[in-house]
Amino acid sequence: MKIVVLCGGLSVERDVSLSSGSLICGALRARGHQAVLVDMYFGLETVPDSLESLFEALPPLAEVRVPEQAPDLNEVRAARPWKSPSLIGRGVLELCQLADVVFLGLHGACGEDGRIQAALDLLGVPYTGSGHLASALAMDKALTKSLAAAAGLRTPESRVVEYGAADIARLSGEFRLPCVVKPVDSGSSVGVSIPETKDEMARALEENLSLGRVLVEDYIRGREIDVAVLEDRALPPIEIIPREGFYDYRSKYQAGATEEICPAPVDDATDARLREAALKAHRCLGLKDYSRADFMLDEAGEIWFLEINTLPGMTPTSLLPQEAAAAGVDYESLCQRLVELAMKGRMA
Repeated sequence: MKIVVLCGGLSVERDVSLSSGSLICGALRARGHQAVLVDMYFGLETVPDSLESLFEALPPLAEVRVPEQAPDLNEVRAARPWKSPSLIGRGVLELCQLADVVFLGLHGACGEDGRIQAALDLLGVPYTGSGHLASALAMDKALTKSLAAAAGLRTPESRVVEYGAADIARLSGEFRLPCVVKPVDSGSSVGVSIPETKDEMARALEENLSLGRVLVEDYIRGREIDVAVLEDRALPPIEIIPREGFYDYRSKYQAGATEEICPAPVDDATDARLREAALKAHRCLGLKDYSRADFMLDEAGEIWFLEINTLPGMTPTSLLPQEAAAAGVDYESLCQRLVELAMKGRMA
């Protein structure tokens, strides 16, 4: 099949997306597909007379490194050789229309928030993952928590902060510490912090408000366990144990920074409850084909739902491929199955 793997984009998770996209494209080519890797933001440097030719003479995959820090998006914007406010580069949508399916290797804004899904829906182009509405709902952590709670999932008490910087001094004293501070609509733990003092709280609010709305929620002490869903089936849970601090951006994408145990060492009853909770979160948001839910398991054995990812990472240290492998699905087979599910959805 002719497949466009969309990656990059213009979010704080840009470099993670480039790494995911490169691996996905390589796996699909290994399966015999005519897979083209495209940066959604930069698009095509030159647009050939026949876009179809890009599927015939496949360019080599660029080497992509896993970053230790999020990219400077101002530098990314400045690097595009033409001036345009568009978040979609030259030739991207035209090339997508020629593909049998688009594999979304995007993360964060413009990738997981439903906007690119809506554009592809209007063009009639099939793509991997959930639809535009479900993606938009799941991207908003506050809305997600409300829907999850209504479905019967336990989730930490939280509050959304939308005030200006002038209110930070007052706000920093209004919350029970420690707590978790994170952007409402970002991923890969970008901007997440766990302040323990009033000064740390003020810094966390100031840094995160620059990214938009901020979610402040109660800190749950316990074990962090994630559960992926593939084709309406919960995969084996995976426990995440950072070697230092908590599961932040560095811990997620720097090899060796985190110990990940899959299947998670929990009893059968807890395993079943975790899988049931992941399916409940997946279904209550109307998600499709795959997702990955984040939970805390406290000392009393209670399961707390934190958030859900509609386009989980596909890097060497990502959790979904590890969980799929534990269920007997290797990386190439996982990518192939996601393509098949996208095509199946088109025909439904």
